[in-house]
Amino acid sequence: MQIAFIGLGNMGAPMATNLAKAGHAVTGFDVAGTTAEGVAKARTAEDAVAGAEVVITMLPNGEILRDVVAGIVPHMTKGAVLLDCSTVDVASARAVAELAGAAGLGTLDAPVSGGTVGATNGTLTFMVGGDETAFATARPLFEIMGQKAVHCGASGNGQAAKICNNMILGVTMIATCEAFALADKLGLSREAMFDVVSTSSGYSWSMNAYCPAPGVGPQSPADNGYKPGFAADLMLKDLRLSQQAAEAAHAQTPMGRAATDLYRSFVEDEDGAGRDFSAMLPRFEKLNRG
Repeated sequence: MQIAFIGLGNMGAPMATNLAKAGHAVTGFDVAGTTAEGVAKARTAEDAVAGAEVVITMLPNGEILRDVVAGIVPHMTKGAVLLDCSTVDVASARAVAELAGAAGLGTLDAPVSGGTVGATNGTLTFMVGGDETAFATARPLFEIMGQKAVHCGASGNGQAAKICNNMILGVTMIATCEAFALADKLGLSREAMFDVVSTSSGYSWSMNAYCPAPGVGPQSPADNGYKPGFAADLMLKDLRLSQQAAEAAHAQTPMGRAATDLYRSFVEDEDGAGRDFSAMLPRFEKLNRG
């Protein structure tokens, strides 16, 4: 398959490389000039998409996505599929789908879960919105880049699923870190805390798979000085998207709002920028009840 890949950053580059290793002809473009193994380098985004059957984008935010798509759609082949893997606001995803659809293109919004490790290992999960025909076209590519792709319905629903999932993740990570900090102050060992909670009703992905306490449970960023697997900055971005969506939908999300406020303070006012989102634990360790 002829594939164009726009956005060869920490996530996009390994995804594009995996497609090339699987035998697809991949042409890439990134404004920063970055490249990916096995991927031909285009001079411009418009050059990259010429003749492509599938165009994949992995971009930082909705505004950039809208600008890029407006520029490349006139150069795409009618009937091609625009597959956006960025995490952006639902409104941008739906606006892009409307623009591309009017030009005779298939569209999918397919944000991912799994981080840079998942991108490198080809074990991402894709949450996909868009039409069934485009999903069927892209399915073989999802199988190369990831372990699972869930079709969530109409355009924008992939972004909706990602935002809701990461709001849960942000809230549960804060609760997990709070509980460890409380256990410390109560004299309960972290190992005992993990052994109880990981097999009891407090079970969660934040505890069992990504434990924020170093030396406890499976290897996680906590065991590497909280160097990010998933940066607190990115969690803040996703939580802000969740609150933007909640406001538009008139939905009450008090826990999501509280998590957004905590991560905003952590990233913008404290030392959270550039650290893993599980570094909330040392933050809570340093604080006493006000």
